[in-house]
Amino acid sequence: MIRNVRRTVVSLWITVPIALVLAACGGGDEGMEPSATGEVPKQLSEPAGTSTDASAEGEIDGLFEVAEGRSLYLRCTGSGSPTLLLEGGDDDNSDSYAFAESTLADVTRTCVYDRANLGMSDPAPGPRLLEDFVGDLEALLDAADVPPPYVLVGTSGGGFLTAGYAVEHRSDIAGMVFIDTGQPLENPPAEIEEFTAWDHPENIEQRDYLQIENAAWDARRRIGDIPVTIVTVEYSKEEIAQSPFPVEQAAMLRNVERQQGWLVLSPRAEQIVVHTGHAVEEDDPQLVIDVILDVLGAAARR
Repeated sequence: MIRNVRRTVVSLWITVPIALVLAACGGGDEGMEPSATGEVPKQLSEPAGTSTDASAEGEIDGLFEVAEGRSLYLRCTGSGSPTLLLEGGDDDNSDSYAFAESTLADVTRTCVYDRANLGMSDPAPGPRLLEDFVGDLEALLDAADVPPPYVLVGTSGGGFLTAGYAVEHRSDIAGMVFIDTGQPLENPPAEIEEFTAWDHPENIEQRDYLQIENAAWDARRRIGDIPVTIVTVEYSKEEIAQSPFPVEQAAMLRNVERQQGWLVLSPRAEQIVVHTGHAVEEDDPQLVIDVILDVLGAAARR
């Protein structure tokens, strides 16, 4: 249960069993059901305003140095532009998108990677802050010669990392997808602060969760006139009741409203409300694939 609390607390998306992230603010009607079609224009590989060069083609599978003596693992398959960059949730490595990777790579270049302390990547000491994760990704894309534009996809806590990267590289971002990335919890109880601390024995990434979530949330601003889709879970009363923290229960109850805070990223941002568990990609993987494809198609039509 504690591990689950960090996965969802960490972004205030306090989740109950293994993942009820207290999604934060989103836009759109609360009862709206997804209407993703999955249709993608054939010209997706050459969207308006972009060019495809040799560095946007070919597969990548290996380690790249991002700092002296420290490397990260990156895998890219498929070809075309914009490049899809898939960011896993808390403690998740590059295999967390196995359900979608091959399908998406049939459409455009698709990249996944292992953050420091995960998978095949080298370890890095804590505390790890938002700027550390953003800096690692910057160095990785540069070292591997993976050019923009990018469509960023962040699952759960990974959404904070993609948001932090997008704010620093607004001209490189063609679209974004958030999968139940919640608004940070205000005034978390001592138990949550302790469990999400970077030096907690179960904190594999040595990530300062609360600092990262609050830093990414506070830095929100318009990225551009780009497609952005926020997939938000509307939790049932039963799921909410499983949380041992009243402050978390209150946040989960308002998850749809709270995730609307991400709408500031683009005038084209929209929210899709679903009724799965926090791990949307596990409960309805096709929905996640369709949402990503929709954003890709919209990015291609820009």
